[in-house]
Amino acid sequence: MQLTTKLLSGVFLGLLFSGTALAAPDINTGKESAGMCFNCHGTEGNSVNSNFPTLAGQKPAYLANQLRAFRDGTRDNGVMKNMASSLSNEDINNLAAYFASLKNKSVGGNKELAEQGKSKAPMCFGCHGEGAKGMGVAPRLAGQHPAYLQRQLHAFKNGTRKNGPMRGIAGMLSDEDINAVTEYMGSLK
Repeated sequence: MQLTTKLLSGVFLGLLFSGTALAAPDINTGKESAGMCFNCHGTEGNSVNSNFPTLAGQKPAYLANQLRAFRDGTRDNGVMKNMASSLSNEDINNLAAYFASLKNKSVGGNKELAEQGKSKAPMCFGCHGEGAKGMGVAPRLAGQHPAYLQRQLHAFKNGTRKNGPMRGIAGMLSDEDINAVTEYMGSLK
């Protein structure tokens, strides 16, 4: 009995001090690795090109989930698959923590269309959080490029981007609704 207790204590202490414990994400390490992202996603993650999303202020769980999906090929984008293919889970967590720590800058939106989209936007808040600021693995939509969001909604709608709930939601929106809602999202801070 005493030998078993000593053995279990030794195993426990070995695990405790072995370095196998999960390390918390390191924002500074993520910052050091993030330079490769700035060409497309903008300085400090605020994109100036509507072809690329803003990463600043996104929730870390969303960023990590998407980077893993690109790396593993479950989200289809050749450039991002190439960029993420060599990232370890630790690299991904560090990058996600860094971009999540940055302040998102709103890109704005067409005021007239944004006003039209305001009444439809609350359906987004259940998953994307109050004010569409992101929640868990659901991305921040507030301040994002409307044209980028439009492309994503159309991809969900036609099935080229996979996500069951988003396919159903996007399928309920007309092209006019998509334009109005995304302009509203772009206008949020």
